[in-house]
Amino acid sequence: MKYIHIHPADNVAVALENISKGETVQVKENTGLAAEGLEVTATEDIPRGHKIALCKIPEGGSVIKYGNVIAVAKQDIAPGSWVHTHNVKTQLSEEGEYVYDHKVYEMPAPAPHTFRGYRRDDGRAAIRNELWIIPIVGCVNGVAKQLVEENQDLVKGSIDGLYYFPHPFGCSQLGGDLEQTKKLLAALVKHPNAGGVLCLGLGCENLTLPMFKEALGDVDERRVKFLITQEVEDELESGSALLKELAEYAGKFTREEMPVSELVVGMKCGGSDGLSGITANPTVGRFSDRLIALGGSTVLTEVPEMFGAENILFSRCENEAVFNKAVDMVNDFKKYFTDHGQVVYENPSPGNKDGGITTLEDKSCGCVQKGGSAQVVDVLKYAEPVTKKGLNVLSGPGNDLVSATDLTAAGAHLILFTTGRGTPFGAPAPTVKISTNNALFEKKNNWIDFNAGSVVDGESLDAAGDRLLDYVCEVASGKLTKAEEHGCREISIFKDGVVL
Repeated sequence: MKYIHIHPADNVAVALENISKGETVQVKENTGLAAEGLEVTATEDIPRGHKIALCKIPEGGSVIKYGNVIAVAKQDIAPGSWVHTHNVKTQLSEEGEYVYDHKVYEMPAPAPHTFRGYRRDDGRAAIRNELWIIPIVGCVNGVAKQLVEENQDLVKGSIDGLYYFPHPFGCSQLGGDLEQTKKLLAALVKHPNAGGVLCLGLGCENLTLPMFKEALGDVDERRVKFLITQEVEDELESGSALLKELAEYAGKFTREEMPVSELVVGMKCGGSDGLSGITANPTVGRFSDRLIALGGSTVLTEVPEMFGAENILFSRCENEAVFNKAVDMVNDFKKYFTDHGQVVYENPSPGNKDGGITTLEDKSCGCVQKGGSAQVVDVLKYAEPVTKKGLNVLSGPGNDLVSATDLTAAGAHLILFTTGRGTPFGAPAPTVKISTNNALFEKKNNWIDFNAGSVVDGESLDAAGDRLLDYVCEVASGKLTKAEEHGCREISIFKDGVVL
């Protein structure tokens, strides 16, 4: 099959392979365009992932994909034409009115699943048992690096690894940015995948140790240690001694059988292409519905990439209070754009466009499919922890490293990352890369963990969702992601203000 007609109301089809000028596209099923289907001939070459017009779209007319308007025509578009940035434009603006129109969809009934995880002393589940060094300020990144390099002998038994997460902040920040840094780092310290954490400071930074401890609240002193490097003669010797204590504590944890209802899974996309909304994103959506049906939790972020499709999510908010929080989240992000003199639809990226995504609405309609069909149970602020079972929406930008760090801080045990172009990065939480197309899976199998391109070859989305649920249980039980194998673990902290 060379193309797909996603929704009966669509007036475009998407090329699953390159379509050459003169080739015929036959949409056999009944559509909103022709009672007995239709046939069009490509008037030009249509690249894979891009759109072909199935009928005449007049200037000012709507381009419909996923059953939603994704653009308006800048000129008359003839049947068989390539539909892309040269002949259509977004219809988004900074303004938007939202009305709560509640919808509920039937959920699947998958068989019970389990994974082998670690049970923390506070009762939480974890899928890794690692030692983490969290720099409170960027000045001590080098010390953290040395401590990791010199203490690899601690990685033994049930301890899965020793890692640090460098960043440039914690000092020379004011107001909201300092609060963001404090909140994010404190959330990482609390992450269940860390069996032991060393919080490493300098001693003269804006983010003081008392301030940081206040943000942390009560902590288990066996699990969390603190070191201010200006206060000791040899920070490497002192740090190594503390890491040894942490390893002794963390080493007592062993894997045991747990229900998947204890999992929290983050969902995002990056380097999207024209197949993202057809293969990988809806596969993740099927997974999300299955995990939620089994009592688990998923988290969806990337607010700017919801613009133009937010009503799809808003209609599934379980009550009006959640709906109002979702509206506030979107409007706050729009204000963030306009306060900086930027238009809300300054998206998609050049790589997205090369892959076939034309407008932000096009991208967003594909993006929100990762949320499946479940009810939205909560809307979370940046780095706010998940507390409710079900589908959560988390405030955060689309940037891959910032949003993946945000998902980790919210408590995601692992992250599902769909991509049509590929990327090697990894968050502190295991990051599963899911390819939208077979070519990427074959070309970059050192990056990609799971292939959803099989949907193009005829695998049903339900079958792909089942397969992904099985794979997530493997990762939760200790199977390393490609990013973990290559040591790719980064964080990036969202900032908005002055650096002194």
